[in-house]
Amino acid sequence: MNKAYLFNNYISIARGFLAEKNDLKALKFFKMAHKCEEGKEDIELILDIALLYDKIGNPVLSKKMYEKVLSINDKEATAYYGIGVLFDESENYLEAIEYYKKAIAIDKNYDKAYFFLANCYDEIGEKEKAIECYSKVLSINPNDLWANANLGCIYDELEEITLAIKYMEKALQIDHKHFRILFNMGVFMGKIKKEEEAEEFYKKSINENPKFPYSYLNYSILYREKNKFRRAIEIISEGIKENPNQGFLYYNRACFYVNIKELHKAFEDLNKAIDLDYIFEEYMKEDEELNPLRGLEEYMELYGNNNKGN
Repeated sequence: MNKAYLFNNYISIARGFLAEKNDLKALKFFKMAHKCEEGKEDIELILDIALLYDKIGNPVLSKKMYEKVLSINDKEATAYYGIGVLFDESENYLEAIEYYKKAIAIDKNYDKAYFFLANCYDEIGEKEKAIECYSKVLSINPNDLWANANLGCIYDELEEITLAIKYMEKALQIDHKHFRILFNMGVFMGKIKKEEEAEEFYKKSINENPKFPYSYLNYSILYREKNKFRRAIEIISEGIKENPNQGFLYYNRACFYVNIKELHKAFEDLNKAIDLDYIFEEYMKEDEELNPLRGLEEYMELYGNNNKGN
């Protein structure tokens, strides 16, 4: 059989399995193609193999294949980027930064490399460098959703709320239905005391993704801050229906119940929160809002009187 035909056939079969999202079968036929003479130094093929090794959770072999690419062509930006991603995924951000920089040194308009370089800088607290890199992404692609959104979040962390809103609004223009963007807009509106706008954004976020529990929490807190605890309970109870395994929802509802003196319901919610995550037992020891519960007989039986909130 013609060797070139065999090589091309393996590639074709592999790409067919890729289209079917069968990564293991795709990898099998890419490796068969790589064994052919035509595939031994085929950079595109080797990059495909490296990427698939990463996808199936084998970073060691993935890195080996990226390094093989660089042994063939040390100016291949994608290989440096790929190794950067591997370090990034293992939270080795300093190493990842170096490889993203190498990719960018070869390709000055490598927007993905700039994006993940920005992420790394953000993770290690280098906010100004993260801003610089996200801004570079936007100079290449102004409609990058997450570069805009992430810039908004960084400016929020830096307490520059006007800039935070500017970039999150741009993200909203790009995708007006993404639940996280809607949620962030709710947070920002709350910070500038636009409670009605914040409420609308939280409601829209919930509508787009009822399984995102933080929208219910923040929405309920808008009413808590107005001392409208029953309405807050209604909202967070809807969140619990959709997200029954989120301990912080029960914990916060317990606090709301305490404020309307429904202590037994509060105690039940507190126990549920602790069952889901033991960290809430530590929280409650310091939480003075829960002090009214500490006199309950069932509380004393279960937790004793060794809480610092006493």
